[in-house]
Amino acid sequence: MHPHIKALYNSAQKPSRLIIGLMSGTSLDGLDVALCKVTGAGLNTHIEVLNFTTIDYNDDYKTKIKQVFAKRECDLELVTLLHPWVGKHHGTLVNQCLTKWNINPADIDVIASHGQTIYHCPQSQHNHKDFNNGTLQIGDSDQIAVTTGITTIGDFRQKHIAAGGEGAPLAVYGDYLYFSSAAENRILLNMGGIANLTYLPKCGNASAVFSSDIGPGNTIMDAYVQRYFCDMHYDNDAALAKAGTQNKLLLEALCDDAFINLSMPKTTGPEVFNLAYLDTAQTRSNTHNLQHDDIMATLNAFTAHVISKAINECVKNAPNCVVYASGGGIHNPLLMEQLQAFCPTVKAFKNTQALGIDPDAKEAVLFAILANECLAGEQQHLNNTTQGIAGVTMGKVSFAD
Repeated sequence: MHPHIKALYNSAQKPSRLIIGLMSGTSLDGLDVALCKVTGAGLNTHIEVLNFTTIDYNDDYKTKIKQVFAKRECDLELVTLLHPWVGKHHGTLVNQCLTKWNINPADIDVIASHGQTIYHCPQSQHNHKDFNNGTLQIGDSDQIAVTTGITTIGDFRQKHIAAGGEGAPLAVYGDYLYFSSAAENRILLNMGGIANLTYLPKCGNASAVFSSDIGPGNTIMDAYVQRYFCDMHYDNDAALAKAGTQNKLLLEALCDDAFINLSMPKTTGPEVFNLAYLDTAQTRSNTHNLQHDDIMATLNAFTAHVISKAINECVKNAPNCVVYASGGGIHNPLLMEQLQAFCPTVKAFKNTQALGIDPDAKEAVLFAILANECLAGEQQHLNNTTQGIAGVTMGKVSFAD
């Protein structure tokens, strides 16, 4: 037996494993690094987050990625070069964390790397009859493994597509395994660049679990701030949005979109919801003369309306449902206030800290769970093809040498 295969076998037999989860989202703000002690597998999974940090990306990183990010046409040579470059960079950041945390790399069982999505392309978006769903993440796992000396599991989304899914949202798997409850109906709401949710009924029936992308989370708001406020990356505490006034005509134009009216499950990305989307809505509503803070107020309301529409659809037959939020959107007080106002039948809005997981760390933790399932899980019990949930084990293994 190859020593790496033997090491994986031994890790799979252990009662608990040390797994580093990595997440780099569409906001491009930084790399989330979560050191997790994972005990058990499947519905018996238990997570203890030993360390967590977000390492901000520098301007050079952001500039390089934005040249290919969510662009239908871009420089193929640059994409080819960025794939290993991002992987090596992520591996270097992991090494920095391990040094800071005084952790021996040899003690880590595996790294779970999401990579950096640069283009998400479900069939409903591309409309090419000869092709099925597609998605592309860069950040080669081999580079991470070689740079850190730690076996790395990555490229999770491709198996989901191979099994007939759209490659997203993958949060449903970790949400179901870790956050299911027999005591209450739950919605796990993540508001990153794109917002998505997982509905977990208290009946515990896997066939009733529901997951979908919703539409824009922070993506258009962040892009607008970055274009017009060069010293800002996002609207801190919704200061701009709170200073403005919603424009009814623009809000109606933003909400008048085929994707928003599609039934769930569905997936999308910044390829659709971007500044060009805003410009089209402004043209249709003749609102190009609005002040920046009024546009931000309207974009904030747009996100709240789209998310609340999806939540209300899920909870209409689920009494006393509790929403547990995560992602950057939880730091937007105006958005959280509007969601509670627009969802009057929701029992309570909380964040995932109430369930023991830092809401900023949740996505990185979820990929650690997926890696744990790849390593130590059994046949995936969550299989609901009518809801786009494929019963597959995800992740490709890269050895360090």
